[in-house]
Amino acid sequence: MHKYLTIGILAHVDAGKTTLSEGLLYLGGAIRNMGRVDHRDTFLDTYELERSRGITIFSKQAIFEYEGINFTLLDTPGHADFSPEMERTLQVLDVAVLIISAPDKVTSQGKVLFKLLSHYNVPTIIFVNKMDQADAQGISRQDIMSALKSDLNSHVVDFTNPITDAETQEEIAVCDDELLEGFLEGRAVDKSDIARLIRTRKCFPCRFGSALKMEWVKELLDLVADYLQESGEGSLKDLSDKAFGARVFKISRDENNNRLTHMKIMSGNLKVRDQIGNDKIDQIRLYSGDKFTAVKGAETGMICAVTGLSETRAGEGLGTLEGETVSEVLQPILSSTLILPEEADAIQVYGKLKALEEEEPMLLLNYVEATKSIVVQTMGEVQKEILKHLIKSRFDLDVGFGPGHIVYKETIAGPVEGVGHYEPLRHYAEVHLLLEPGEPGSGIAIDSVCSTDDLALNWQRLIQTHILEKKHLGVLTGSEVTDIKITLLAGRAHEKHTEGGDFRQATYRAIRQGLMQANSILLEPVFDYRIELPQEFVGRALGDMQRMNGTVSSPDIEGGKSVLTGTVPAACLGDYSTTLSSYTRGEGRIFTTLSGYAPCHNTEEVLEQLGYDPELDIDNSADSVFCMHGAGTVIPWSEVRNYMHVDSGWSPGGSIKKTDLSDSIDMEALEKLQARLRKQDNAPRSFDEIEQQLRMEDKELKAIFERTYGSVKPRYVETKTEVTALTAEEKEARRDLEVERQKREKYENVKGENPDEYKEYLLVDGYNIIYASPEMASLARDDLKAARDTLIDTLVNFQGFRREKVLLVFDAYKVPGGREHVEEKSGLMIIYTKEAETADQYIEKAAHEISRKYRVTVATSDAIEQVIVMGSGAIRLSARDFWEEIRRTGDLIREKIGK
Repeated sequence: MHKYLTIGILAHVDAGKTTLSEGLLYLGGAIRNMGRVDHRDTFLDTYELERSRGITIFSKQAIFEYEGINFTLLDTPGHADFSPEMERTLQVLDVAVLIISAPDKVTSQGKVLFKLLSHYNVPTIIFVNKMDQADAQGISRQDIMSALKSDLNSHVVDFTNPITDAETQEEIAVCDDELLEGFLEGRAVDKSDIARLIRTRKCFPCRFGSALKMEWVKELLDLVADYLQESGEGSLKDLSDKAFGARVFKISRDENNNRLTHMKIMSGNLKVRDQIGNDKIDQIRLYSGDKFTAVKGAETGMICAVTGLSETRAGEGLGTLEGETVSEVLQPILSSTLILPEEADAIQVYGKLKALEEEEPMLLLNYVEATKSIVVQTMGEVQKEILKHLIKSRFDLDVGFGPGHIVYKETIAGPVEGVGHYEPLRHYAEVHLLLEPGEPGSGIAIDSVCSTDDLALNWQRLIQTHILEKKHLGVLTGSEVTDIKITLLAGRAHEKHTEGGDFRQATYRAIRQGLMQANSILLEPVFDYRIELPQEFVGRALGDMQRMNGTVSSPDIEGGKSVLTGTVPAACLGDYSTTLSSYTRGEGRIFTTLSGYAPCHNTEEVLEQLGYDPELDIDNSADSVFCMHGAGTVIPWSEVRNYMHVDSGWSPGGSIKKTDLSDSIDMEALEKLQARLRKQDNAPRSFDEIEQQLRMEDKELKAIFERTYGSVKPRYVETKTEVTALTAEEKEARRDLEVERQKREKYENVKGENPDEYKEYLLVDGYNIIYASPEMASLARDDLKAARDTLIDTLVNFQGFRREKVLLVFDAYKVPGGREHVEEKSGLMIIYTKEAETADQYIEKAAHEISRKYRVTVATSDAIEQVIVMGSGAIRLSARDFWEEIRRTGDLIREKIGK
């Protein structure tokens, strides 16, 4: 089994990141001569602007072999404007080398990088670069170690001396309580102990050197090979035997405009022509610099780029990782209007630029219909310049940018109940939501305390889906709302008239109505800063920070210069770096990193400038719609509470009680029924026995349901002729005839007068059915796609003989941005649910709709789902009995073919 290790190089600007990458590639034999940034001939900086500006803009990869390990090196941008490009690579790293510039010590950007590595749980080795310059400036190694321990982590350990050195042994042992206890009892720390500490981020080895002079670069690579190859081999064999799983970290396009999906194979293998979703792999490429090698397959641990995938997104998982999406921490803070050439059509340009947004997820584009303009959100001015160059080279368009505006956000100061009602003719939905302030940086959190006695679970799930499916706008400036917890208090649906879209409208209006009542707070982005300048200019800098509404700490003296740190609003900072350099005659420098969002320092001024009126925003209405005199009537948000049909019982200062499904369903009776069914033997049974068992179980489930929700009134009623006063022989003969009639109806007469209209439907919960079969479950553990295809083929034959309409539903609720889509194979309808919607949610809605007119059977062993679908008048079919029907139908097919 090959050893693969993905190593990432991270650093702040000008710390020597690209230079170190060149040194590692040279040691690994990937390049014959080391390039230099100032000579514009580095191996990885291949983009024109990267070489001209001397910075890394796009993450690049290179492949080399060292000590029997196949390394993939990922060189990442250091400039803050391109931090999202760097952040996405962290998802696929086995180890990171964080470069600290010795003269600069730990900058604010260095702290952000270390926090991101901690967030993504990446083992980290620190390389202190430019030690030759530090020595010349009188900065000692001890000074740097003190800064590393205080600013990054106290478990940063100097690995300059051999690990057998007593002082080094003690420093390493201190990183782990169990190890320290053994060390104090006389047990030495060995190589396996150190490897474990590094992999679990309990120890951060540190090397000191100079990448430009190749001092201690080899020792750095030896350290990685010695202590981290076990993370590549220890579980590699096990992972390679599992089903395919991969993490996408980048989308790009080659010189021929082919779409490339860059991924790391986390388990299993990938081959050309393999199917992923609706697409097939056309080509697998291994890139090194701007060159690539096409291969037939990729193994576990490899980084590759593939063509043929049209719907992948950076951060998403594929295969066994499907639905496990990683969201970036960093967010854009600037917004500008894109200035287009006079002859350009804004809508067409917007469509073209969406391809760039796909490659750079932090580049957010919006088309404003009212002004026919395109608004771009970016990380900073440098990114704007790069974007302008990309648009020119990719689409031959000369664009500019209007004045930059800060991207504001909004939150609330206290709890408030928002209500929404949507009831035009033949529609109905009502929603009550509690909006509460969340922790800074928490985004939108959801919860529910609504009893299923009041609102069915499927409707509750649908409401929560609608809460998360869009960015809700605040009422101060129309900016995105964040740091809010939204709890479902109460709601109501109509037995006949409620549809899924009704709850979308009611949910949106409830959130907006709550925001209209709340004490909203405007948030602005805030920078952490570090200013280094001669002591005589400290007074000027302090005055500047105070004028810019910033905070400042007491000045420190480092390396003969004064150092100021603090926070400052992004809107106030402007181009202060130029001003600082001017009045300090080029000796002052400022370093900034985004700290987060904080209450705006000049809210009233911003509100007056933006002039947003929430009541004129018809796309985000807070009003509700009620049915009055046979027509939908709009009631203003300030009056809707008087018209609401439900009282949630919440009041300001009151408390809410958490309830869940187990509070309302008779779980004890349900569990007893499940236990009895599990104990029954699996011997084949006749059709009559299956029908009889289903009727018996349905009676018990119906009793459970009615104790929970009330009486069941099926929407589809099958008319039957009652037979009375018959002899036993006549009853037996009539029963046989009835059985035969049912068989004929099932297998021959399921369609109505219109040949395209079915009278019976079978809804199948795909994954539930797969895992209910030992053979299928075993296959799914090795290859989920193969299990899915096997079930599809089985149901094609099944439906072809019985001719009832079969709808097979597969779960895709964790797929980010996923759209509900339907495929058809030989008459079988295969439904893949949309993002944030589970298969049982879809089946519950479908059963609700179809059973209004047709007979519906739902095949699932999900006990809760069985209870819920009964409320729609559907018939439940357990997974065991479903497979029995499959077997019996197969026998009938073979029997018919034999005749």
